[in-house]
Amino acid sequence: MAKIAAIIGWIGTALVVVALGLRFLKPELDVYRTYTAWAGLVCILVYLIAQWRESATGASARTTKMGTMSAVSVLAMLAILVAVNYLGVRQNKRWDLTGNQIFSLSEQTLKVLRGLDAPAKLTVYDLATNFDRLKARLEEYAYQSKQLTIEYVDIDREPARVRAANVTAPGTLVLEYKGRVERITMAEEQDIANAFIKATTGQEKKVYFVQGHGEKDPASADRTGYSAVAEALKGDNYGFEKLVLAQTSAVPDGATAVVVAGPVTDFFPGEIDALKKYLAKGGTLFAMIDPAEKTGDATLPVFTGFLKEWGIEVGNDIVVDASGVGQMFGAGPTVPVAASYPAHPITDRFNLMTAYPLARSLTVAAVEGKTPQSIIETSDRSWAEKDLDGLAAGTDVSLDATKGDRQGPISLAVAVSAAATDAPPAPAPAAGGDAPPRPETRIVVVGDSDFAANVGLGVQGNKDLFLNTLGWLSQQEGLIAVRPKAPEDRRLTMTADEVSRINILSIFLIPAAIFGLGIYTWWRRR
Repeated sequence: MAKIAAIIGWIGTALVVVALGLRFLKPELDVYRTYTAWAGLVCILVYLIAQWRESATGASARTTKMGTMSAVSVLAMLAILVAVNYLGVRQNKRWDLTGNQIFSLSEQTLKVLRGLDAPAKLTVYDLATNFDRLKARLEEYAYQSKQLTIEYVDIDREPARVRAANVTAPGTLVLEYKGRVERITMAEEQDIANAFIKATTGQEKKVYFVQGHGEKDPASADRTGYSAVAEALKGDNYGFEKLVLAQTSAVPDGATAVVVAGPVTDFFPGEIDALKKYLAKGGTLFAMIDPAEKTGDATLPVFTGFLKEWGIEVGNDIVVDASGVGQMFGAGPTVPVAASYPAHPITDRFNLMTAYPLARSLTVAAVEGKTPQSIIETSDRSWAEKDLDGLAAGTDVSLDATKGDRQGPISLAVAVSAAATDAPPAPAPAAGGDAPPRPETRIVVVGDSDFAANVGLGVQGNKDLFLNTLGWLSQQEGLIAVRPKAPEDRRLTMTADEVSRINILSIFLIPAAIFGLGIYTWWRRR
């Protein structure tokens, strides 16, 4: 009987070893590994039960007691290791020590992944040698959403699948969600997040940039142009076009939002009427109004009068920030900085600084049926300066309440919403689907247009704030988040002479110093 038990014990040990081998050498045989491990543990348990008399008799000896204590210690350590590995398999915890957190999923990516309400599949078409590199990056996506599955296809072994998927280059990712297919050629987080956004939002949204009054050009790559933020719109599944209201006399049907970015000349009454008709149908407007050039100038009286009807009053001043925060990125006091924001969906959990070159103040007025709210405010060490001529001349200015200056915090942006008075009835929801959003007119006004220009997007929060605003205007709150950050260029540039000195230091001087220290220590001991 003892011999049979011993054989069973050895068989159990062998099965456990085989299971461990399958775990590391053949991970695709996971099911067989589990059965093998359980069979091995059962055999070992049978052996221990058969040998219980011998174990009890030998336990009385002193050496056996010491051995038992050692065995218990070993088992305790193994139990700790098993517990740590058990928790490690079920809990995905990583520490990203990079300065820009480039290996952590952004808030926007997490919101999109956790918002998946149907199975999604991400298929990677690449060389097998690249799979490990991609798995380290993509496993985090699957961990954040149980709806997402990831499959890896070796383009050399399965050319038929590659051709059927219309994949022409290695490293292509294909996302399938609710019958929609998106292809990703760059496995960076922003590209993957953009594909998920396009797949989940469906039809592309259309944003119109009003032109004809000196507004910022979304196609211009100049410092004051909007080409960078217009390109970023594509990532959130927005398309954009220019709109000259004086020619069309109406906002095109299907417009998601109308953007008025820094007009220099005023609007015609007919253009204002076109905007009013569009808003009455549930349209949305994003207006950015720059300060006047001279003290007392009544800039854009027609357009600002239209905004006043919505409870937004535009001040004839320039906001001065004396907190010194702008010095962190080389800005002066006429570039107010916001670091904390009043509660609003646009700025929900928004913890990035934003800067506004030459901004004017905004105030909220009570208007029946409309709910204006300040969403961006400066610190209490700021004020709204009325002396524009003094600022333009470069003279020192200070807070002077007798001249109409206002002590901070100063509002730089206001959002207002109201029920659409002339909106068509909303379509009935599909069977089992959610009801469509209620038609609502939404307006956001910012006292500066340069914050979203190419020159202003060096501040990380500026671009996110612009895109978050459009997300709220289009009632796509799922897009309101901090977006993936681009990796910083932290290369160290050295001259040939500096490289030569480092080589001499590392190859000759440091080893010679260590060798000399050893000789000195040996000599002292002698």
